Amino acid sequence: MKEILDAIQSPDSTTADFAALSIPESYRAVTVHKDETAMFDGLATRDKDPRKSLHLDEVPVPELGPGEALVAVMASSVNYNSVWTSIFEPMATFGFLERYGKLSELTKRHDLPYHVIGSDLAGVVLRTGPGVNAWHPGDEVVAHCLSVELESSDGHNDTMLDPEQRIWGFETNFGGLAEIALVKSNQLMPKPQHLSWEEAAAPGLVNSTAYRQLVSRNGAGMKQGDNVLIWGASGGLGSYATQFALAGGANPICVVSSEQKADICRKMGAEAIIDRTAEGYKFWKDEHNQDPREWKRFGKRIRELTGGEDVDIVFEHPGRETFGASVYVTRKGGTIVTCASTSGYNHEYDNRYLWMSLKKIVGSHFANYREAWEANRLVAKGKIHPTLSKVYSLEDTGQAAYDVHRNLHQGKVGVLALAPTEGLGVRDEELREQHIDAINRFRDI
Repeated sequence: MKEILDAIQSPDSTTADFAALSIPESYRAVTVHKDETAMFDGLATRDKDPRKSLHLDEVPVPELGPGEALVAVMASSVNYNSVWTSIFEPMATFGFLERYGKLSELTKRHDLPYHVIGSDLAGVVLRTGPGVNAWHPGDEVVAHCLSVELESSDGHNDTMLDPEQRIWGFETNFGGLAEIALVKSNQLMPKPQHLSWEEAAAPGLVNSTAYRQLVSRNGAGMKQGDNVLIWGASGGLGSYATQFALAGGANPICVVSSEQKADICRKMGAEAIIDRTAEGYKFWKDEHNQDPREWKRFGKRIRELTGGEDVDIVFEHPGRETFGASVYVTRKGGTIVTCASTSGYNHEYDNRYLWMSLKKIVGSHFANYREAWEANRLVAKGKIHPTLSKVYSLEDTGQAAYDVHRNLHQGKVGVLALAPTEGLGVRDEELREQHIDAINRFRDI
């Protein structure tokens, strides 16, 4: 690994130099183990501890196939899917790997008794397989997490509709929380030149997800002047939705759970903010019954912030806890666009407020390659900024996942893989200087 790191850090390294590097037989990777999937049985979700299930193992470098690339990972980050993997909820990911392994001789590589996790990376291409022409050894890249086969016609209008669509590092093996990762070459995108490795690794999954969900015609199709209600507006996903709303001429109404998180939204440029904890919203009377009076109180508060207007779009991801309120407060003809369900998957809402007011519920999941590329392009141009708050070592990934699981973090948390320290990998100092305050605003909390 030292040879690889030396080549990456040398300003004189060429494509030929990288192509001549020896690929090691093994590498360090963060894994879960198949024989431990029952370790948290009987525990409440909150009590399941990723520090017990995540391991730093030495694993063999996988075989490189057609259309694939091996990438030296300088940095990665923790997403909620890494947390779900670590606590084996809603199911152990080994079922995903087993099904993928049955697809072809090549995909058998993924069906292993360990799972290398992680759905973000920033790093350098080491090798490319047959059929890869757009990327070469030495290219500095980030990777989005969409893995598709595209052998079915279903995915050729929108690759997210491919029947074999998977999330890399969650539903496939050889993910990004490691020193080396295996990706399909159509996951690769240019690394933003003004960002460090850890900053460049942070936006990937959440930035692309927020772009499709809010901006793309496959999601809400946000336009100038729209009022957009954003749940968890300072979090890993919501912080990018807030930026997209502001950059796109919309009006974000940011819902947060503390004054500290409200202040983060103000730093991003948002003005309409609801601290749901301070204002005491309780949308459920008990485990089985919601409280429509709280929906109405919430809607009244929104109108106070918008000059009497209801919201055009609700950016939904908490799920069960908030979904009834989200449907209620959306304007007639408006859109509730939903991904994930961090508070529960069984949503309940009063359908009268949907059907009689011609509202739409749109499901959104990650992003296709074009959407991911556009989202990354906005980061590279300094229009959207990373929301990195804290960085951990690869050895401390379990603690990073624990902090995300317990909501002890802000924005995104990064993980250094091969990068020996933070702050490396910046190639455009001038652009960085223009945006340094925005790049660091989550670090200054």
